[in-house]
Amino acid sequence: MRIIQITDTHLSPAKTHFNGNWRPLAEWIEAQQPDLVIHTGDLALDGADIENDLVFSMQLMTELRFPLLIVPGNHDVGHMPGSAQPMNAERLQRWRRLVGPDEWVHDTKNWRFIGINSLTLGSNPEAELQQFDWSKNALAGAGTRRIAMFAHKPLFVDEPNEGDTGYWSVRPSARQHLRDLIAAHDVALFASGHLHRAWIGKLGSTKLAWAPAAAFIVGPMERDMPGERIVGAMVHTLGDDVHTEIVQIKGMTPFLLDDVMDEVYPRAKPAVDKAVS
Repeated sequence: MRIIQITDTHLSPAKTHFNGNWRPLAEWIEAQQPDLVIHTGDLALDGADIENDLVFSMQLMTELRFPLLIVPGNHDVGHMPGSAQPMNAERLQRWRRLVGPDEWVHDTKNWRFIGINSLTLGSNPEAELQQFDWSKNALAGAGTRRIAMFAHKPLFVDEPNEGDTGYWSVRPSARQHLRDLIAAHDVALFASGHLHRAWIGKLGSTKLAWAPAAAFIVGPMERDMPGERIVGAMVHTLGDDVHTEIVQIKGMTPFLLDDVMDEVYPRAKPAVDKAVS
């Protein structure tokens, strides 16, 4: 089975800075003829606040002639409490209405694919517990199928036992809980986006994969991290083992966010918002 993972497309009808990468990406996907396409979040530039960004993004997604599954990113449903756009019930409902479930299970004969909403991890204790209960049931129901999990945020940035990386990865307590579930159910693949870096690694017997962003790379405005600064996609070939390939796609431009940050994501003061429910 051949899966294409795309991530961080950051599409918008109003702020069109990165839209030019969609056409070469879509044409490349068409040429690949995958069995399934999985988008690991930040579908829209500002879907957390602008409904039309999600509408526009989903209109483009319908151009793909293959089964498509999507998990939300922080620019789709919001992020941590105290941030300018914390995830809340309103933002989640908008995603579910316009895009679909924020967590899902997709089965084939030999594989179970599980998509989680990693933005719930660290949002509040109740939402996090609900996510872990749901994930535990989804993992336990796999039967004899092998398991691949997909999320927006990676488990860690530099090493599995690192402290709190804030914006970039799952927080330590939630990370350990997720690691325990992954190990207990022998998850073959945990694939994510968010970092705008492309990297392949291992955690025990689980392959870890950060797909390259489709929209842009991030330069020295942010901390250095492992992986390649490229735009493109990732191909997972699933059989007796998992083979993962990072693909830099011809025709896609590695736009640099540093150059246009204040145009596309103006700095905003953190806001107090309604809790997730």
